[in-house]
Amino acid sequence: MASEAVKEFNDDNFDSEVLKSDSPVLVDFWAPWCGPCRQIAPMIDELASENPGVKIGKVNIDDNPGAAQKFGINSIPTLLLFKNGEIADTFVGVRPKAALQDALTSVS
Repeated sequence: MASEAVKEFNDDNFDSEVLKSDSPVLVDFWAPWCGPCRQIAPMIDELASENPGVKIGKVNIDDNPGAAQKFGINSIPTLLLFKNGEIADTFVGVRPKAALQDALTSVS
């Protein structure tokens, strides 16, 4: 489903790939049964291809509930933007690509 530029994060690699990353990281918390999650998937792929300085990936909350619980994810899609291991921005629901791009630009 995701392009090669979009990483797969899970409960095992979340700390090393996201919280300890030297570059900003955008994490898409999603599930296969979520219509809006599938709707934004192409936009996430585009952002990953267009922003090589930012690590962009997805966490399937059905398969990896730990990370979702740790960050209090109540509804999906939820996108968290991390910088230096801290949440820099939060987006809940379907958001315009421009809003996400502005946030990525501000942390890179």
